[in-house]
Amino acid sequence: MCKTSTITVLASIMSEKQSPIHIIGGGLAGSEAAWQAAQVGVPTIIHEMRPTRATEAHKTDGLAELVCSNSFRSDDALSNAVGLLHEEMRRCGSIILTAADANKVPAGGALAVDRDGFSNTITNALNNEPLIDIERAEITEIPSGDWDNVIVATGPLTSQELSTSILNATGEDNLAFFDAIAPIVYRDSINFNIAWFQSRYDKGDGADYINLPMTKEQYLTFLEEVNQGDKTEFKSWEETPYFEGCLPLEVMAERGPETLRFGPLKPVGLTNPRDPNQKPYAIVQLRQDNALGTLYNMVGFQTKLKYAEQTRIFQMIPGLENARFARLGGLHRNTFLNSPLLLDDQLRLKQDPRLRFAGQITGVEGYVESAAMGLLAGRFAAAEKLAITLTAPPLTTALGALINHITKGAESSTFQPMNINFGLFPPPIIPEGKRKLRGRERKLAYTTRAKNDLQDWLS
Repeated sequence: MCKTSTITVLASIMSEKQSPIHIIGGGLAGSEAAWQAAQVGVPTIIHEMRPTRATEAHKTDGLAELVCSNSFRSDDALSNAVGLLHEEMRRCGSIILTAADANKVPAGGALAVDRDGFSNTITNALNNEPLIDIERAEITEIPSGDWDNVIVATGPLTSQELSTSILNATGEDNLAFFDAIAPIVYRDSINFNIAWFQSRYDKGDGADYINLPMTKEQYLTFLEEVNQGDKTEFKSWEETPYFEGCLPLEVMAERGPETLRFGPLKPVGLTNPRDPNQKPYAIVQLRQDNALGTLYNMVGFQTKLKYAEQTRIFQMIPGLENARFARLGGLHRNTFLNSPLLLDDQLRLKQDPRLRFAGQITGVEGYVESAAMGLLAGRFAAAEKLAITLTAPPLTTALGALINHITKGAESSTFQPMNINFGLFPPPIIPEGKRKLRGRERKLAYTTRAKNDLQDWLS
């Protein structure tokens, strides 16, 4: 854990006297915020509404339950922005990354986890932390001034009541988009006379994905069925946009016959061992979803097709003709604030600074990014309790670039959810004698600088 002895001593003296930080929401961001505060001796209370009130997407009452996918995306800390964010969070003692590493499943160069093991690890850690209390009750409105330090980390499924209360506090209209869930298939129902194991370009262990090849005819027939299939429609949400990084299958299909082939069904970097000289026209990939390897997630198959249509159409894919589904795809609504307009660089609501926001509600997209905002919110809130000044991480780090983007770097009039990417960082300095940095060399310049600057910030 990254902390100084001065902070630890001061916190131990003050913790008996101080009121707790109240954290609304026990997802990734809320769990991370509570953990970060507790590590420097500041007490917290997590208010989690499940199981008192369920959501459309959650299946358990565990903390930090993963809903959309089990992947934290690339774990490459040398040349990938999200991999760099993983590394920065590890250096900050992140409970989310600790649990992810402890429950890792094969996924090539990505960090994917066993969902249940991941949630159980975090739930147990927080339950066993003396400075963290967990109260299972719904908070339906912004709390009164008696709560002097609050983190709202209610995520994409913020209840309508609390949403309304937040919007009344900000004076803003609600911003939202759809986030879609991919189906999960039982491994023993996949036909391995057709399927084979291989990672694209043999990354990771080289055999981390199940691959299902399609001919041109099979692909075009599948595409037509997806386009014509019966879909769930929510007329009251028609103006709500989708997040580009998690588009439903049918939305990609509607954009043209090649969209899926150049997206999740791209056939590059893979060779069918049964016919190595014949390149498939398209390839469906499935990624391991639990530690036992009994469940596989259909990569890129988040969908709003109705359940019966999903079963019918997905069983048309070669190798899935007898597929059984542990979970079918679905759609949920994601709500977020216009953070560049409403939040300061400590994630506080400008109109009511005792309130901080963390996670997807701030306008970041992705599990890791949501947890990262929880990490920063927890540290900022704890520092405030300890009367310590804590500035945001440098803009040259992944943590700093992300919080800078959502609080002041983005244009408020067009603000939309954003994943971490190198476009949010200031360009690396070009060494004397070089005209340009290209490709991997340029990415390495970003990540090397970020790690050095983060270490200075932590010190």
